Amino acid sequence: MAVWDDVVGQDRVTEQLSAAARDADALVTAAESLSVDAVAAGGGSMTHAWLFTGPPGSGRASAARAFAAALQCVSPDRAVGGAPGCGFCDGCHTTLVGTHADVEIVRTDQLSIGVKETRELVRRAQLSPAGGRWQVIVLEDADRLTEGAGNVLLKAVEEPAPRTVWLLCAPSLEDVLPTIRSRCRLLTLRTPPVAAVAEILARRDGIEPELAGRVARATQGHIGRARRLATDERARARRAAVLKLPLRVDDVGGCLKAAQELIDAAAEDAKQVAEEVDTKETEELRAALGAAAGTGSRLPRGTAGAMKELQDRQKRRSTRTQRDSLDLALVDLTGFYRDVLAMQLRSRVEIANADMQDALERVASASGPERTLRRIEAIIDCRRALDRNVAPLLAVEAMTMALRAG
Repeated sequence: MAVWDDVVGQDRVTEQLSAAARDADALVTAAESLSVDAVAAGGGSMTHAWLFTGPPGSGRASAARAFAAALQCVSPDRAVGGAPGCGFCDGCHTTLVGTHADVEIVRTDQLSIGVKETRELVRRAQLSPAGGRWQVIVLEDADRLTEGAGNVLLKAVEEPAPRTVWLLCAPSLEDVLPTIRSRCRLLTLRTPPVAAVAEILARRDGIEPELAGRVARATQGHIGRARRLATDERARARRAAVLKLPLRVDDVGGCLKAAQELIDAAAEDAKQVAEEVDTKETEELRAALGAAAGTGSRLPRGTAGAMKELQDRQKRRSTRTQRDSLDLALVDLTGFYRDVLAMQLRSRVEIANADMQDALERVASASGPERTLRRIEAIIDCRRALDRNVAPLLAVEAMTMALRAG
């Protein structure tokens, strides 16, 4: 299986990356044959910095990781014209599973990436490959760089080490500093076709084809969300509860109750993530600091600061998880009203939430397209308010009242 097989519905992008991997392989091979240590990543279609953009679920990070694997490919088939990125060699395998010594994959569970973390990445980028063909830094959340962190990164992207490649991922060009994006080669991914997402869920994850098709339609081609819906019963239950909200905003009391329940569901989601991760992290840190077993035991003198730092990081992660969960609910709600609008306009667009057919018909028959558009705009306004750090409950209550008014 080639490394590109998991890059769903992005044929044009994979062609460009495959060509660049060939050029990169030729550069390193030529340097090795001449016993040259330095290689300039600027030959042919290869360059030292790439920016992967595309809507959520398009597979930006998957494409970046596949490219990283192709850059590290050591398959013997390359000597007889085979393309880098076989998917089976040690370079490809260790990159894809995240254990390659010369591939740093950076994703954050915090609200932002700060200067301290970025400086460490820049330091890493200056090193020569330990055993691989390139030093590759994959920054999956480049849109979360603070302004200061972006300025730190700029110098490294502007004057890269000879065998270092930066792979940055962000939803859009506007999410990255102009000075950084101007120094990167841009690759724009699209939302994958529903059929392609269903196919890979069935082939790679062993999901029953009928369920794979249903969740792919429900998420409109978002690969990660489709996989989660197919494999997590709690996620399906939460989504079903969210899609019932339009039927519960007939009066003010119903609006306020629905808003509170939406916030509570997001908080519960964050709590579940914390229960799975925080306890393990805390115990591992306590053991590393030399504390006795058990949460009630006293920490050694001078180590309280490290524990406080961990607790602060866990709190920030919980905040992000709650925001992400709430935003996901709002995306599902937007999809519901999109289906309502399609029914009202007698569009031939396929209904995403076919399992909610009765509720869709009920809402569609009770109002017109103009009111549906205003309701979609109310959800978008709520997402914008949350981005501006408006109190979540206030933002969601304002949205539910707007949904009632239409």
